[in-house]
Amino acid sequence: MSRAGDDKMPIGTTAGTPQVLLAHHLKQLKLPTVLREYEKLARECARDGVDHTRYLLRLIELELIDRERRTVERRIRAARFPAVKSLDTFDFTAIPSLNKMLVLELARCEYILRRENIIALGNSGTGKTHVALALGLAVCQKGFSVLFTTAAALVNQLMEARDEKRLLRMQRELAAVKLLIVDELGYVPLSPTGAELLFETFSQRYERGSTIVTSNLPFEDWTQVLGSERLTGALLDRLTHHVSILAMNGDSYRLKQSARRRRTAGADQNQATTPD
Repeated sequence: MSRAGDDKMPIGTTAGTPQVLLAHHLKQLKLPTVLREYEKLARECARDGVDHTRYLLRLIELELIDRERRTVERRIRAARFPAVKSLDTFDFTAIPSLNKMLVLELARCEYILRRENIIALGNSGTGKTHVALALGLAVCQKGFSVLFTTAAALVNQLMEARDEKRLLRMQRELAAVKLLIVDELGYVPLSPTGAELLFETFSQRYERGSTIVTSNLPFEDWTQVLGSERLTGALLDRLTHHVSILAMNGDSYRLKQSARRRRTAGADQNQATTPD
């Protein structure tokens, strides 16, 4: 016997109109797009003389397309991107040192299947984070899991997990992600413990998953961050074994954009105040 307020109907019930029953069953089967589109599509197919098999095919295709869209949206939320950016909005002409063809090739995501890494090196403001975010978005759209973090935040989380005796669980979660993006390595020097934990994270992903690292420092200066030549050498040995390196030195991309916006705003203001 159903409890009061229970909205579940027995399967095969004849209670209610066909529309009510169909809506109920489609909700139970988790087919929201079919529920939303079946009447509209039925009218269109009737108008165009489409038979019932092609009508059903179109309806199921709509459900599959919408389901994939929702799945991609979930992957993007799980990635914890600070912003969603694509390569379409990146000005490659602003960073002549960047190999555009290599970036576009990486956006095909085949390096994920090969478990290879990417390292973007360049001074501050040259778009390293933008490129990393765009490549991460492409990986989400290809059906793989992604996690974005800064180096400082990752180390803090690892140290907290160690203190709370959940480090092994966090390390397993990080190792399971298909693409780990570690942004801004080099901006904050790490403690010896933090450097060791970061090394362990990269080491556990070696040849098991792909990692993108962005840094404002050339490789020879990474010892300043990690505090140990031995640790730096071991880390670079793993990160650069299978790697694509993006050279992104040049004038600040952000400063150029800011200056361009100020010029545009100034021109608009002058035009608004110029008498006819």
